[in-house]
Amino acid sequence: MSEPVIAERETEERPWGSYVVLDEVADHKVKRIVVQPNRRLSLQVHRRRSEHWFVVRGSGAITLGDALVTVGPGDSVDIPVGMAHRVENTGDSELVFIEVQHGGSFGEDDIVRIEDDFGRPTN
Repeated sequence: MSEPVIAERETEERPWGSYVVLDEVADHKVKRIVVQPNRRLSLQVHRRRSEHWFVVRGSGAITLGDALVTVGPGDSVDIPVGMAHRVENTGDSELVFIEVQHGGSFGEDDIVRIEDDFGRPTN
C-alpha cells in the first residue's frame, strides 16, 4: 500500500514569526500563526475579509479597535471587516493561534497597515 500524497503547504517566514496555510478555498482561508516572544504584527485593517482567531498556546494582547484584550489558550476573538487589529506576544514562549479568514480576498492586497515595527510600508 502506498503512502498518501500530501501537498506542500504554503509557509511564510515574517519578522514577527511565521505562518502555514492549512486550508484555502473560494470563501475562506485557514492559517496556523506563530508569533515569537516580544513581537507583534502590524496594526492593520482588512476591507474584504473578517477573521476569527483561536489561541492554541502562549499568551498575548490583541488590539481590537480601541480595546486591548488579553488572551491565552482557549480564548478567541472575532475581527469584523474594517476593524483595526493586531496581536502581540506578551509571554516568554511562542504564541500560536489558528486564524480563519472569511470573505472576498485573502492576499496581501487586502492588508492596510496603519503601524509597523519592521519598516514595512503603511497606508
